[in-house]
Formats: sequence, C-alpha cells, structure tokens
Amino acid sequence: MEFLPVFPHLNATLNGISAIFLMTGFYFIRTKRISAHRACMLTASTLSALFLVSYLTHHALRTYYFGLGPTRFEGEGLARPIYFTILLSHTVLAAVVGPFVLLTLWRALKGNYERHKRIARYVFPVWLYVALTGVAVYLMLYQLFPAK
Repeated sequence: MEFLPVFPHLNATLNGISAIFLMTGFYFIRTKRISAHRACMLTASTLSALFLVSYLTHHALRTYYFGLGPTRFEGEGLARPIYFTILLSHTVLAAVVGPFVLLTLWRALKGNYERHKRIARYVFPVWLYVALTGVAVYLMLYQLFPAK
C-alpha cells in the first residue's frame, strides 16, 4: 500500500506534461510546422492514455484491493464550491472528450485533414481544459488542502 501515494503525483505529472504538448502542438500547427505538430499531438495522446491507465489502476487498487474510499477534500469555505465546480466540469468533460480525441486523431492519421481540422477546433480546447483542470484538482486535493 506504500506505493498508492505515488499515483496522484504521477497522474498530475502526466496531465501537466500532456497539456504542455497540447499547447506546443497548437503553436506548431499555427506556424505550419506539421511534423512537429503531429509529434506533439501523438505524445499528448500517449501521455493522456498513460494517465487514464494510471488513474483507473489507482482507483481500482484503492477501492477493490485496499477497500479505501475516495480521497476526501478537506478545504473549507469558498475553497469547497470552487473545488467541486472544477471537479464536476473536469469529470464531465473528461468522460465526454475521450472519444472525440480518438476521432480527431483518426481523421488526422488517415489524412482527412479538413474533417480533422473541423472537429479539432472544438476538441482541442476541451482536451486542454481537462488536462489543466486535472492538475488543478490535484493541487487543491493533495497540495493546498491535503487530508490530515
């Protein structure tokens, strides 16, 4: 059970680095550096997939193997509605954006760039928001208001 505390830090790191690659990939496409854009977006996708595996593993181990519940948010006052608003939007959008990320990647990898571009303009900001709010949730839950 000593390895469980590593997961939140790993997950936040994967989300944060994924966000960096997303923003860098956006910069590259805006400057018409297609190969660099592709490399960044594939890296962001890989990091996001690793995050998902790590996140699901962490929660499966916590819940089913160790019988622990979810980590409780210890913040008080204004921090609580801020945290739960971020968490709710993050969770809902994370559940929704995944298939659209895959569709966007599929269209690009198949060379269907016009359809890729049409959907990417909506998927990219949501994906970036999910990655950044994942880091925000981590900071609030484990750094700013850690369980005592």
